[in-house]
Amino acid sequence: MLERVQHRFTRMVPGMKHLPCHTRLAQLGLCTLEERRHRADLLEVFRMYKGLSLTPFCRYFTLSPVNNTRGHSAKVLKNRCSLDLRRFFFSERVVDRWNSLLPQHVIDSASINVFKNGLSTMRRDLMGSFMD
Repeated sequence: MLERVQHRFTRMVPGMKHLPCHTRLAQLGLCTLEERRHRADLLEVFRMYKGLSLTPFCRYFTLSPVNNTRGHSAKVLKNRCSLDLRRFFFSERVVDRWNSLLPQHVIDSASINVFKNGLSTMRRDLMGSFMD
């Protein structure tokens, strides 16, 4: 429902009424609300991983004991869940994106701003990587 409000708003901009939604968003420099939620999830996991959040990382996540995985060294174990309520909970919905999307140099970022810049670069290079 919120996405529809964003789509309707972008149609109100002069000269953009007949363009597709993704083109309007790109020309306005906006991202979808879904992308913003996924980016915020990754930022929160990074804060928890680096100890910058009041919530400890170990409360919601367990690091994978396997060290020979592809990608980065901070892989998180994915819990099995059969209920939709659990499947869409923060600690479950972010695991796949954290494990598969992020390269090692982004995980090793020294600050939140460096991590954000890495996410922005990834979004620009891999358009649609924050979408389901």
